[in-house]
This record gives sequence, structure tokens and C-alpha cells, in this order.
Amino acid sequence: MSLRINEIFYSIQGESLYAGLPCVFIRLTGCNLRCAYCDTRYAYEEGMDMTTPEILSRIESYPASTLVEITGGEPLFQEETPDLVKQLLDQGRTVLMETNGSLDISRIDSRCIRIMDIKCPSSRMHAHNDPDNLRRIGPHDQIKFIIETPSDYVYALNILKQLPPDFPRSSVLFSPASGSLSPSLLAKWMLQDGLGIRLHLQLHKLIWPNTERGV
Repeated sequence: MSLRINEIFYSIQGESLYAGLPCVFIRLTGCNLRCAYCDTRYAYEEGMDMTTPEILSRIESYPASTLVEITGGEPLFQEETPDLVKQLLDQGRTVLMETNGSLDISRIDSRCIRIMDIKCPSSRMHAHNDPDNLRRIGPHDQIKFIIETPSDYVYALNILKQLPPDFPRSSVLFSPASGSLSPSLLAKWMLQDGLGIRLHLQLHKLIWPNTERGV
């Protein structure tokens, strides 16, 4: 059994409540969506086949590997992803999985922290959101919206009303689309509305602004 791997790298986690921590990233090849603002188009096709033991061995080579993120592309695009996640969890690691929200997240072990991106209209992929994932989400998971326009913001507010009542609002992240929406403007909207959710900036892009891969 193998997975198509685009890259494996060691960096600072930059897009979740775990931002700032050392993290090993496993970027899988392939995605079922084509978002207008996608910054990982190189992961659509590029990659090499690796078995799960090869992936686990590679992870061990880094100074710290207790925090691992599975990302893409779209991790759930590959059938073998749930098994990789389970093996990482069984080794005692904290596992994050970033997913685009269009595929059934219940396929992934509930011990995994699923960071679900809900697509807003400016992505041009919002019709692909799976509404059933809003009831599959767990209280230790996270939800992220990339906001580019006022319409995106209003769209995200409407989705918030559909979240389970026990889902912590502090685990909802609003992130301004890089280069398209001023963080200060998004902050202004959020403060005016008193939403109780998090403004989130992509930390790795602040640290390495001119680097596209391996961060």
C-alpha cells in the first residue's frame, strides 16, 4: 500500500491553533477542487509513491516529530490516507489534517484534529462544501474560512449559524486571503460584530514571505 507524496518537510506550523510549533508536514498529491486563490497548485499532480513504512521512517529523521500535519492538495482524495493517520496516532503523535471540506471527514480517526476549510464564494468552489461535515465536526476540531470580500464574510457568518451549539467559537478561524484583503479590515469587521472567533494570519508566510515550498 502506498500514497502519492508531493513533499515531506519540517517547519513551523502556521495555519491553526497549533501555529508556532515545530511540525512535520506530509503533503499529499492530488485535489478534487481548483480554488481561485490556491497557493499549492504544484501539488495537483507532482509527487512520488511512498509506502507507509517509508513515510514513517522519513518522519523520524527530523529533530521533533510529535506533531504531524497531513495536508495537500486534499488528503481525503487518496483512499490510503485514513490508514496513515491511524498509524501516526497509534505511535502517540498529535496528528492534524487540513481538508477542504468537500469530502466526508468521518473517514478519519476521531483522534485526529481535523482542520476543515469551508470554501467561500471567492474561491469559486463553495458549491462543493459538504454540509453534512458540519455535523461530523468534533469539539476538538477546527474550522477555517479564507475571506477575500465582504460577500465572503457574510457567507461565513451564515455558516456559523449552522455549527453545532457545542462547537467552540474559539476554534473558528477567519483568515484574510493573502494579498487580497487587509487583515486590519477583516479585524474591524470582526470587532464590530463581536463574533468571539479568531482572526488568523498565515504565520509561515510572514516568516518566509518569498518561499512557496517546504514551509
